[in-house]
Amino acid sequence: MMRIIYSRLAPRGMWCGVFAFFITCGVGAFAQGNRAASPPAAQSAATVPPEYRIGAGDVLEVDVWKEPEASTQGVVVRADGKITVPLVKEVEVAGLTTGELEKILEQRLAKFIPAAEVTVVVREVNSKKVYMIGAVRRTGPIKLDYPMTILQVLAEAGGVTDFAKKTKIYVLRHQGDKDIRIPFNYSQVIKGEHIEQNIRVLPGDTIVVPQ
Repeated sequence: MMRIIYSRLAPRGMWCGVFAFFITCGVGAFAQGNRAASPPAAQSAATVPPEYRIGAGDVLEVDVWKEPEASTQGVVVRADGKITVPLVKEVEVAGLTTGELEKILEQRLAKFIPAAEVTVVVREVNSKKVYMIGAVRRTGPIKLDYPMTILQVLAEAGGVTDFAKKTKIYVLRHQGDKDIRIPFNYSQVIKGEHIEQNIRVLPGDTIVVPQ
């Protein structure tokens, strides 16, 4: 009797459509639930070459395969060049590449985890800086997130002020046991003259803009 009433109230095509609607909603809800249950995407690492040397202020991730309790994320390299890692405690990391640090950690973890496999990733690069002094819009440290020239660093500092002696700029660089001065004529370089002066800066350089 019920089937006869339904047939009179609505055509069969309508009930097929309703059935399809609920099936579609169910599939959509299931997919949405699966998306919600999926783990979030991993945080992207800093782009550093294999020869990059870890420094104070850098943020590292240490992953020990299948050993989450021995792993650590977001560990900051202290001013003394060390980090604290589960099980092995303090480790000197400043000046090492990620590959060198992985081998050291694997050796020190061997007594706790036989054949440990360690992966070290640099999440943030904070140790590579140059310093701006003098007649620029923004003085102080500037991070070297990528290889930069003198002109690029000056741009990062907001450019020189109206009172800057643009022909008297120089880079103060520590080499060996002494400091050297590398001249930079801003007025010439921006005109495309003597562009060889626009050298790549190194971590620890100080750019002085007299006024």
